[in-house]
Amino acid sequence: MTELLLSTFAGFVIGAIFTAIKLPIPAPPVLSGCVAILGVWGGHQVMQQVTERFFS
Repeated sequence: MTELLLSTFAGFVIGAIFTAIKLPIPAPPVLSGCVAILGVWGGHQVMQQVTERFFS
């Protein structure tokens, strides 16, 4: 849980810094892009579990 809170805080700080110096944010500008990133991570996690379970 601490890791999640720290990463969220770091994201807020980075977003604020990028906005303050007028740079584009280093993330997709729409929610669907952010959800796609979660989908990529989820697919990776599932394949990692399948590989470990059936192919090791």
